[in-house]
Amino acid sequence: MEVKCDSEQIALYINALRSEYEANLKKFVDLPSVSMEPERAETMLATAAMAIDLLQSQGATARLVKTAGQPVVIGEFHSGADCPTVTVYNHIDVQPADPSEWLTSPFDMQIDDGVYRGRGTTDDKGPALAVLYAASYVHKQGVPINIKFIWELEEEIGSPSFEGFLQDNISDLKTDSVVISDTIWVSRERPAIPYGLRGLQCCLLKLKTGVKDVHSGTTGGLARNPIAELAFLISKCFDAKTGEVKIPGFLDDVRPIDSAELENFVASGFNVANFKKAHELHSTRTDDASEASARIWATPTFEVHGITGGYSGPGVKTIVPHQAEAKVSMRLVPNQDPAKVLAMLKKFVAEHDPDVEVVAEGSLKPFLGEFTGPFAQAAKEAMKTGFGKEAAFTREGGSIGAVVSMQEILKVPLVFLGLSLPEHGYHAINENFDWQQASGGMRMFVDYFERLAKIQ
Repeated sequence: MEVKCDSEQIALYINALRSEYEANLKKFVDLPSVSMEPERAETMLATAAMAIDLLQSQGATARLVKTAGQPVVIGEFHSGADCPTVTVYNHIDVQPADPSEWLTSPFDMQIDDGVYRGRGTTDDKGPALAVLYAASYVHKQGVPINIKFIWELEEEIGSPSFEGFLQDNISDLKTDSVVISDTIWVSRERPAIPYGLRGLQCCLLKLKTGVKDVHSGTTGGLARNPIAELAFLISKCFDAKTGEVKIPGFLDDVRPIDSAELENFVASGFNVANFKKAHELHSTRTDDASEASARIWATPTFEVHGITGGYSGPGVKTIVPHQAEAKVSMRLVPNQDPAKVLAMLKKFVAEHDPDVEVVAEGSLKPFLGEFTGPFAQAAKEAMKTGFGKEAAFTREGGSIGAVVSMQEILKVPLVFLGLSLPEHGYHAINENFDWQQASGGMRMFVDYFERLAKIQ
């Protein structure tokens, strides 16, 4: 029997739970669940315990599943064996935060007229709670759908234990589809549904040419300079002005963007001026919206994140350094394979400077889903219900390791219904979220779950 949630009742429910949502989000955010900091081990367990309490308080079953690394919390609102099942994925670990850089304490969430300030508010605890409250409402109204939850605690370090978790618990994770609420809109004015993520290959380039730093007056001109050599090598890898990657074969497997995709990118309302403002950039490589959106969503990159070595104190110390290290990465697009790209880089480096050591630092495969079909259509209609605006189908330039693992192991459609905005500051100082996005997200997910209940 079809059950339809009443829109007025949904609005009353959402408005009534605002103070509860905010109180629980503060408790959640105030736990510094920084997965990349080993000293946070007890906090990570406390975060998992709170996640279980939150799920159970809303009527779901919940339990902790141990992995080779941080645990995973799973839960479920069960309606019946004959009902369709959707799995909700969120992560509840966060990026590090230096309190000295923030306007407010990153792990003491402040509420400022419907804006929530703190690490993890938008990435990803705020959206996770919004989905939970929507699922609770749908279940209590008797909508015939099973809603499972996977809350991960290692996403911010590349999900190293997640694939093993999926393989070890595959019988408990059977589902008809997955929805991920961990993505960013183009702007508040236009909801976005991504269907693709770039992959990632990180590396260290290391060069040691001596035992100690030496005087440049005594040795300069004869001694090799590892910082300069790495800079030269990097300039061979890519054009810093245009971003063009020059490693032979790097672009061979890149999947071309078709015209329909590019039209959607532009229709999303992507605006270079707004992008620069949101990310506080003085300038970009292009001001053309079409080219710019393709660059960040569907084009591979080579980036330099830092070069260390030599003297970095005040003034100039006239030495020739004896060693240097460059931290680089390559964002990858559909059809590119991290292992193949890594092999290309190693071959290229060996040909240009055989003394440079290439150390792989982790990789993620790119992801490409569908922007047509029943699940994509349900997502688009639910976005309009939640926010009153037509959603645009886009891709995202970032990477979520768990997504590829779920695609390969669960083998079901994956849909992205994120709630975050560029100005919310993913991974940045002064991260924030807001009630407008949270409440709209609750309405959206109620509608989405109702629509999934009809897809058999």
